[in-house]
Amino acid sequence: TPSGFENCCEDENEKTHWYVLHAEANAILKTASSTHDCSGATLYLTLSPCKECSKLVHQAGIKRLVYINKYKDTSGIDFLNEAGVEVVEFDKTNL
Repeated sequence: TPSGFENCCEDENEKTHWYVLHAEANAILKTASSTHDCSGATLYLTLSPCKECSKLVHQAGIKRLVYINKYKDTSGIDFLNEAGVEVVEFDKTNL
């Protein structure tokens, strides 16, 4: 969730609040507001990125993305591969 909001993604009816940020977007935005940048970085995720977050990952200059679980829509992974970002599915047996 954005800074200043309760860190709760869903309401009492289990509906996601409209203002919730995906982890990728939140990490990239927090880095952009600091003295650091994402150029050449590796991003570690529990779930592979959606299409929208994949565009942010590429534009931020992240060069490698490691995830554990594959999201149902893999077009984000396809986009990153096409963009030249190294995408690695982490072997769960190593956890």
